[in-house]
Amino acid sequence: MTMNRSYRVGLMALAVVCLSSLPVDVKAETHEASTAVASDASASKAVTPHEFKHPGIAHSDADIQRVKEKVAEGAEPWVAAWQQLTESSYFSLRWEPQPLANVERGASNRPDIGSTDFSQDARAAYTHALAWALSEEEAHARKASEIIDAWSTTLRSIENHDAKLLVGMAGHLFCNAAELLKHTWDGWPEQNQERFRSMVYDIWYPIIHDYYPSANGNWDASMLQTMIAMGVYFEDEQMFNSAVDYFRSGKGNGAIGNYFNEFGECQETGRDQAHTQMGLEFLANTAETAWNQGLDLYGELDNRLLAGFEYTAKYNLGFEVRYEPYRSFEGRYHYKRISDDSRGRLRPMYETVYRHYFVRQKLEAPYTHQALLKIRENELHTVGERDGRESDRRDDRRRRSGERRRNGGGASLLWNTLMYAS
Repeated sequence: MTMNRSYRVGLMALAVVCLSSLPVDVKAETHEASTAVASDASASKAVTPHEFKHPGIAHSDADIQRVKEKVAEGAEPWVAAWQQLTESSYFSLRWEPQPLANVERGASNRPDIGSTDFSQDARAAYTHALAWALSEEEAHARKASEIIDAWSTTLRSIENHDAKLLVGMAGHLFCNAAELLKHTWDGWPEQNQERFRSMVYDIWYPIIHDYYPSANGNWDASMLQTMIAMGVYFEDEQMFNSAVDYFRSGKGNGAIGNYFNEFGECQETGRDQAHTQMGLEFLANTAETAWNQGLDLYGELDNRLLAGFEYTAKYNLGFEVRYEPYRSFEGRYHYKRISDDSRGRLRPMYETVYRHYFVRQKLEAPYTHQALLKIRENELHTVGERDGRESDRRDDRRRRSGERRRNGGGASLLWNTLMYAS
């Protein structure tokens, strides 16, 4: 197989400065691709030394220990959030992965040929890996590895209109699950880890390596969170630097300076509030991973991400905000007025950013705070009133009969309050 690979190499001294960006033409479906990329990564590592920290994608070891202590102490909102996790069908040890060899996600997930299965299994793998890390019940580690192994053994392609978006959204969860398993459990066989590596390098990476500059920015943002996650998991300097560079100064709509203007209005604010919040969450996930690796992307462009969260939270809490139409990259989108589509449907994602800016950096984030409190009230304070375990049993019966849940919404990275509340 011939593989033309040029990539950005950055010189890091706690910051990453990318020196070049050359065209990449990659089409890979065989294991030889992983060898080629590994060689590229080795060359990058020689130029760009960086000591990766593990676990270090969405959660550090300190994060995990903090949450374990809070739950053990009976502290809220952690106890209610942990209960919410354990009452979820994703937590069930009866979860059965449903891998397909050839997955397709069309526009707006039509057709859906294994796309929802890929996404749902990613959520379940992450939930079980997190449950293992927090509870030390090994059955959850085994279940997480079973789900990952099922896909890495079976998957051969991801295609159709939304292939990039699918890898960007679900790949991040699979990488987080793999990161927790690899660095907190000794029961995942090396050959299985190697199959995961092959799936990522041979199938996922060729799909997202060039991002999607002209699409609405949540596409780029989804791929950024997965690219940086892959970079950390595999200690791949090229992947890590690619995400960092694109976040900072990429040409597309997902770059921090293109997704928000100076007062926090989002490129998708005139589209709808659901997609706007998706993009914000994906960028926050990227910034949190970089932070866990000693790099501050949160502070880019004078804390532009905070401005975006504050603006969006304010509007979705019912307040009026300033709006100025501005054209997206290449002029593909020009939303002339602010959209009230999905206004008020707060996405459970605000804890991460509030913890960083207010707790770590001592910066005010009043609307982000109001948003997270409202989410806690809606999702956690009624957890004891729901018959969650009966719901879980119903989910198990549906799963045994072959019926897959097709629900959407919610955060991309689940259990936001549990892991990021402060």
